[in-house]
This record gives sequence, structure tokens and C-alpha cells, in this order.
Amino acid sequence: MELEEPVSPTGQYFNSSVLSVCVLAVLESEIPVDDSSTMSLLQDVFLPINPRFSSIMVSDKNGVKKWKKFDVKLEDHVHVPIFPSGLSLKCYDDYLNEYLSRIAKENLPQSRPLWEIHIFKYPSKNAAGTVVFKLHHALGDGFSLMGALLSCLQRADNPSLPLTFPTLQWPSKMDSQKENFFLGVPRFLSSACNTVSDFGWSLLKSSCVEDDRTPIRSADPGVEFKPVTITTITFSLDHINQIKTKLGVTLNDVITGIIFFGTRLYMQSSSKKNNAHSTALVLLNTRNIGGYKSVKEMVKPDAESPWGNQFGFLHVSIPESSSTDADQSPDPLEFVLKAQKIIKRKRSSLAVKLTGRLLEALRKFIGPEATARYIHTTLKNSSMTISNLIGPVEQMALSDHPIKGLYFMVVGVPQSLTITMLSYMGKMRIAVGTEKGFIEPQKFQGCIENAFERILKAAHEIHT
Repeated sequence: MELEEPVSPTGQYFNSSVLSVCVLAVLESEIPVDDSSTMSLLQDVFLPINPRFSSIMVSDKNGVKKWKKFDVKLEDHVHVPIFPSGLSLKCYDDYLNEYLSRIAKENLPQSRPLWEIHIFKYPSKNAAGTVVFKLHHALGDGFSLMGALLSCLQRADNPSLPLTFPTLQWPSKMDSQKENFFLGVPRFLSSACNTVSDFGWSLLKSSCVEDDRTPIRSADPGVEFKPVTITTITFSLDHINQIKTKLGVTLNDVITGIIFFGTRLYMQSSSKKNNAHSTALVLLNTRNIGGYKSVKEMVKPDAESPWGNQFGFLHVSIPESSSTDADQSPDPLEFVLKAQKIIKRKRSSLAVKLTGRLLEALRKFIGPEATARYIHTTLKNSSMTISNLIGPVEQMALSDHPIKGLYFMVVGVPQSLTITMLSYMGKMRIAVGTEKGFIEPQKFQGCIENAFERILKAAHEIHT
């Protein structure tokens, strides 16, 4: 009899009675999609990546959840929507957006493995065809799932060569924990104080302290079940690097500052209530690695870069503007510098590690369902989530289809606003998931673009 693999604690939290979180990975093809090789690609390449792709989640007689091997019927997992032919790009864009909104809202059936693939065989403004992988977060975090997708893709220019990745200096390692061994007494005390402050604040935010109701946070019950609109924005990594060099910060600081500034612009243009208290949950990969490993390496029992959900989160207050009218703010760079200061201080603490230990203690004493409710409240009490992944420098191809663009979105979280970022081919693709009918997606996108342009202009005006 084949042994059943226990479901990780985080996998149980994300597939519980109160949370069902999935990831949409959207691949934009440069040529029309030919789906004739779909089944063989899934059978020969995708399913062997990890046993979880051909397993279902079951509970034993003691209520312990495990992965049980399942006979996969691929036709149940592949969806090819049909729309009228001969329409304009604008019409197909609308169809694609509505389709993404619909599949984002739907729960994956628990009676079969927790993934789907959707093939949109119509042109849009960004692609000649679109392939969407929907993967349940219980299967693994963004790092694991990106590794799985990369196993299905090859370099478009030369499949025999490996993909390479840029160094974005996103806080993907827990470097600050290692540095604590070399800190002087003053910095050690500062780190200890930051740990107490950040962990205490995280406890409050996860229990009783809610963000203000604002134009980005409706705080309505059941917001995770409401339709979402997904829009994307593309920035040049060269431009972001220029800002980084001028300010002497990291790319992470620049991108976060742009998002914070754009979010404040949107809030202040949509409400008379300036500088309302709002926090973002910034998700951090907690693996001590510098880049992707092969999936074969990730699934080993003693893997340095293990498969699964290996991440923590920081509560980061969205900086307030020094001006009550953000359009008249004399220094748009303040958001980048504030983001740098806040995140650097928080990374010097051990709050993320302590939060992980708290969740493990809660699981042992009150069970995974109660711990999932704690995480649900943590998400619900904050205003937005920000997560980031690093994509390859070179163009990829999926079954001889050159991939023109790539982005992802986390869905099923109890928030009105979710932002994800993914680098690919020298570009940074920002995807914005907004609660439909509450946040104006085009207006929010315009505010992010405005923030980027103003920060870039202000950085160029700095004399070196």
C-alpha cells in the first residue's frame, strides 16, 4: 500500500473551512495557441513534477489531512472556453477579463487534484492567445509553483541552455537573522526592541486592530467570495534600476515605494479622509537560497530549497504623505525612502520567525482550522497584500509557443486589493486584483503609473 504524505500545516490553513486560496499564473503567447499537445504535456511533464499534482486531500479517522494518490482524468482539468469568432480585440479583452474574474471566484473541486488549466484561444491586446494555470496554494507557495511552471517551459532561443534570473534584492532570505551574530550591542538591542514591537503589533493586527475603512478596503464580510478585476501594469527594470542607483536603495524599495505612493494617490483622490491608517502584508520567501533550484532538488527530503509553503509576512504601514494634497507633494521620493526605512527596520527583527512559531503553536493546541481562522483575520484586518516573484531574463516557450508576457495573481483572500509582481525579460509586470464594483481598476492603475512617472522624474533631477 502506497504511503500517504501528510499535508503541511500551511497547506491545511489555505484549504480549510475559512480559506481557499489559489494562484492564477497567466502566460501570454506570442502566437495563436495550438492545444493539440496539451494532454501529452500534462501527462509527461506536468504531473511527474510533484506527486501532489496527482493527489487529493483527504482526512484520516483522526481528522489529520493527507495527500492521497488519485487517478487523474486530465480532461476534467483542461478547459477551453468558446466565444464568438471574428470579434474585435476590445471584445476579446472583455471576454478574457470576465473569464479570469469568474475562474478566480470559483473554488476548485475537492474531489480531484487541486489544479486546472484554461486555454483562451482568442487574441487580446497583449497576446495572440492566453494559457492560465490555476493552482491551489495548498500545493505550494509561489516559489514552488513558479519552479513547477518553469519545468514545463524552455528557453525560446535555445532549449538546451538554462534560464537565468536577475538579482532583484527582494527580501527573499532571512539574512538579518544571520547578521545578528555579528551585531554590536547597540544594534543587537535595537533588533531586540524591533522584534518585540513588530511581533506585538502583528499580534494586535491579527486579532483586534483593524485598518480604517478606505477606498481600498471595504471590510465587508465575505469579500473573498466577491468578483475581482485583474489589471496589469508593465515597467522597465532599467528605469527602476535608475531610480535605485540615484537613491542608493534596493529594487524592492523602489517598487514598494511606487505601489505605496500610487495607493495613497488613489485613496486621496477617492476620499476626503487623508492619511487613513492602512497596512500592507508583504509576503517573504523564508528559504535561505539565492535562486531557483530544480524541482528534483526541491522535493528531496533534506532539500536546501524545499517544496511547499515556506514564507512569512510583515505588517508594513503604508506611509502617510507629508502633504494633505498628494498632487502637490514636493517630494514624491519620500515614499521610496520611507518604504526603505520601514522594511529595513522590520527585517532587522525576528518577528517573521516568531510569527511562524506562533502559528505552529496554535496548530498544536487549537488545531489547523482555528489557526486558519487566525490567518483569515490577519488578512481581513489589513488593507492589501504584496507578493513578488523573480522570472527569467530570457524569453520562454511553452510547447513551442513563445511566451510574450507572464504574470500571476493570488485569489480567494479576504481583501479588496491584492498586488503581485513578476520580472520577465527586463520588465516588471505588476498585477492588481481589485474588488469588483468597489475599487475602480483603471483609476487605480493610472495612479500607480502616475506615481512611477513622478518618482522617475524626481530621481533624474537629483544631482550626482
